[in-house]
Amino acid sequence: MGSTEPAVSPFSAPPKTITFDGLLFDMDGTIIDSTNAVIKHWETIGKEIGVDPAVILQTSHGRRTIDTLGLLAPEKANWEYVKYMEGLLPKLHGADAVEIPGARSLLQDLIARSAPWTIVTSGTLPLVTGWLDVLDLPAPPHLVTAESVAHGKPDPSCYLLGRERLGLRGADKSVLVLEDSPAGIRAGKAAGCKVLAVVTSHTAEQVLSAGPDWVVRDLASVRLVQGAEDQHQQGRVTLEIRDALVGDNDVSGV
Repeated sequence: MGSTEPAVSPFSAPPKTITFDGLLFDMDGTIIDSTNAVIKHWETIGKEIGVDPAVILQTSHGRRTIDTLGLLAPEKANWEYVKYMEGLLPKLHGADAVEIPGARSLLQDLIARSAPWTIVTSGTLPLVTGWLDVLDLPAPPHLVTAESVAHGKPDPSCYLLGRERLGLRGADKSVLVLEDSPAGIRAGKAAGCKVLAVVTSHTAEQVLSAGPDWVVRDLASVRLVQGAEDQHQQGRVTLEIRDALVGDNDVSGV
C-alpha cells in the first residue's frame, strides 16, 4: 500500500502581525456561544407568536430580536418585551453558554495593557450584562447594545457608534471588528473597519461571502503582542493572527 500525505488544514496561513487603534467585539458567537440558550429563547417566543422556531433561527443570528419580531410579530416588537425576554436567558439558561476559545485571555490581555476595546452587540443590555456576570467575563466601558442604535446589523450604525465611543471616528484610525455572523461582518466593513471573522456559528463559505479581511476558527488564533504602554505605540494595539484561512478564497494577506 502506498503512503498518503496528510491533508493540509485550510486554517494554516503563516502568522501575521497588524496594528490597530482599537478593537470592537461582537458578543454572541465571538466572545461566548449561547446557541442552546438562544434556541430555547426563540422556542418560547415562537410559541407565543405562532411561528416555527426553526424558521426564526434561519435568519435571527447576528440580528436584534426587535428587528426579527418587527417582521414576524410587530405587536411584540417593543423594548419592554424584548429586554424582559432577553434578560431571562442568562437567568434560566446560564449553563447553556460557554466561552469561545481564546476570548477570555485576549480580553484580559487588552485590559492589562489598557488597550482600547469594547463590545458592540445585537443583544440588549440585560442580556449582555447577564451573560458577562454568569460567565465572569469583563464588562467594558462604552458598551454598545441593541438599544443604542435605531437600526441593527447589517446596518453599520452600531459599529460607527462603537468607533465614536472609543474616540476613533476618523478615517485615519484603524479599527478591527471581531465578528461571527455575515450581518455583523457587513456592518463592520460598512463602518470602515477591518474585520476578523470567526467560524463558530456559520460555515466558512457563509463567512467569506460577507467579505471579511481575515477568517480564523476562533479567538485562540489571535494574540496581543503589544499594548498601549509600548513606546511608539501609545493607544495602539498590535495583534498576531495565526492559522487564518487559506485556499481559493484566501483573504489572509489583506
